[in-house]
Parts: sequence; C-alpha cells; structure tokens
Amino acid sequence: MVPKRGEAPPQASFTESDEVLRSKYFDYCSAQVADQLLLLSPDEIYLLTEEARRRSGSQESRFTDLVRLATEGIWERLVLPRFEDWAEDYRADPERYEKYFLVWDMEFPDA
Repeated sequence: MVPKRGEAPPQASFTESDEVLRSKYFDYCSAQVADQLLLLSPDEIYLLTEEARRRSGSQESRFTDLVRLATEGIWERLVLPRFEDWAEDYRADPERYEKYFLVWDMEFPDA
C-alpha cells in the first residue's frame, strides 16, 4: 500500500514475514562475527584457530578451514541476542539495524 501525500509510510517491520526477519537476524549476527574477526591480529587468529582445533580434535590446515575455525571461535565467545529479543528490538527501531544487512538490490552503472 502506497501512502498518500503527507502520510507516514506504513511500518515495514510489522508486515515482514518471519523468514525475512530471520534472514535479517542472520545478517546482523554475521556482521557481528565479521567485525570481531577483522579486529583480530594474525597472531590472535592463529591462537583462536589453534584453540578451536584442539577442542574439535581437527587436523585441518587449509586457509578456509582456519578461517572457519576462527569464525566458530568468535561465534562461541560473542553474546548475541536471541532471535525473539532481536526481532522485538528491530520492530521498535528498524533503521538502527540497516547498516548490518547485505545489500542485494544494488544498481550498477552501465559500462
């Protein structure tokens, strides 16, 4: 529904499906993990990876495996809100979270 001139647009957060909210929640959580990963020094990543490797008994050594292990270590350490709590907070102030969401509908200039 398009609002009439002078009317406030309807709150999109009230009409979003649970699936859309869960996708946005996943983007938010992923952004939190990525931010923490970017803040780590190479030595900290190595230590985090070694700790995760010891816990899991893994012998993985490919770069992608190391990044996965470091990411899992960060995920375990972060205190992230439950989906229900996050969704309530999101509905109250959706603009606060927009910076965390992946942008899928980007427009690219013609070459």
